[in-house]
Amino acid sequence: MRLDRFIAQSRIIDLKSSDFRGALIELVETCDFPEGTKIKPDKLVDHLLERERQMTTYLGNGVALPHTRVDMKRPYMIAVGRCPEGIVYDGHGEYKNVRFVFLLLAAEGSRNYLYCLASLARVFQDKTLMERMNAPLPLKDFRKELKTIFGGEGVKPKRRHTRFNTLILREAVKIAKGSKCTAILVFGDTFGGGVELGKVFKGFKTILIAQAGTDAGSGGAHIDAVLPVRSFSNNRFSQLRSAVLIGLTRGVFSNHERLCCVGGLPQSNQFDSIIVVDVEREFQSMLTQKSNMLPPSVKPEVVERVIAIATELAVEGREGHPVGCLFILGDAQKINEFTKPLILNPFYGYREEDRNILNPFMDETVKELSSIDGAFVIRGDGVLDAAGTLINTPSYVHSLPSGLGSRHAAAASITQAVDCLSIVVSGSTGQVTLFRNGEMLPLIEKAMGRNV
Repeated sequence: MRLDRFIAQSRIIDLKSSDFRGALIELVETCDFPEGTKIKPDKLVDHLLERERQMTTYLGNGVALPHTRVDMKRPYMIAVGRCPEGIVYDGHGEYKNVRFVFLLLAAEGSRNYLYCLASLARVFQDKTLMERMNAPLPLKDFRKELKTIFGGEGVKPKRRHTRFNTLILREAVKIAKGSKCTAILVFGDTFGGGVELGKVFKGFKTILIAQAGTDAGSGGAHIDAVLPVRSFSNNRFSQLRSAVLIGLTRGVFSNHERLCCVGGLPQSNQFDSIIVVDVEREFQSMLTQKSNMLPPSVKPEVVERVIAIATELAVEGREGHPVGCLFILGDAQKINEFTKPLILNPFYGYREEDRNILNPFMDETVKELSSIDGAFVIRGDGVLDAAGTLINTPSYVHSLPSGLGSRHAAAASITQAVDCLSIVVSGSTGQVTLFRNGEMLPLIEKAMGRNV
């Protein structure tokens, strides 16, 4: 999503206030609401503060993201304030770490509100981009830098390929032609400064696998799609299965295609491996029963978000300790026929928008609740229906490898009883596994290890 379209330079300011209310007043004053609007600035500030009291909008990395819906015609309006000395708010010490306040106002009828929030959050999670935002620039230059960052232009410095990298890319084209591949996947995390592809893959569908879309770099590269899959491992192609899965669910390629993948060690700045993947063979166990990888009610972006959270839990654990958990995605009403609560539902009574897995402010809540026994039940549109639920399905026949316990057995059986999918994080090994129709697909192998 091109967020720069909603950031006018006149709404990027240096804040004079040191308290949160004052900062919001300054940002709201920069918003050019049309004459006759029903929006009252003072009531808008009060509403934003009330939401802040209910749930903090501090995202970490020095960014607070207050947000709400308002009655306006334009889809979004973003105002940005710099506050190098931090913000004072209601005695909360964490607000002293706030260096930027991004005010997001969305129209009442905006359908992509959560996607806009998620897009902003992804930028704030990128260390390179945050370093650029934190640079001590004059306001005029900061405005240009911000527009550049959110426009995706020049976000990464150009990096010329070595002769060896050029050789690998050319050989990849030969292999792709010889094996009749339809697309070439490039693992962007191989390069710390962005990957520059140029026109070497002309005639092939080019797909970049990277933590953020900005890793595409420049150099005239034509990228047909970017699959946002973060690498946590030094193993070559550690993102491969997750990337292929996301590509299938998005419809970037089909199960009948063959893919040529080019990558190397993350941050090594050197390609060193080429692999050809036959999608149908790789996912054979899941595609024999049903050509569609997803249940009809499950949106691809919800699967992407759950995989990202599961991967972070697998690698980081929670407060230094391993965490095992289970996510079930599908028709919650049908899933709940085979579940019963182990605890009072922590999501009961909250607005659907506030308890949606796509909402970046839900990440910490989900991770905190992951230590509770039982499964998360997530609707196909991302709404968290319940946590701490016990799976109670009839005895279905499934053959699981030795060493997998009751959590994996429950994940396999629920996907046979209901048209849904499950994602399991193993507390003992850190392995992330997806289940569909009772069949398992390891996304992160146990050999990867933990970094906690």
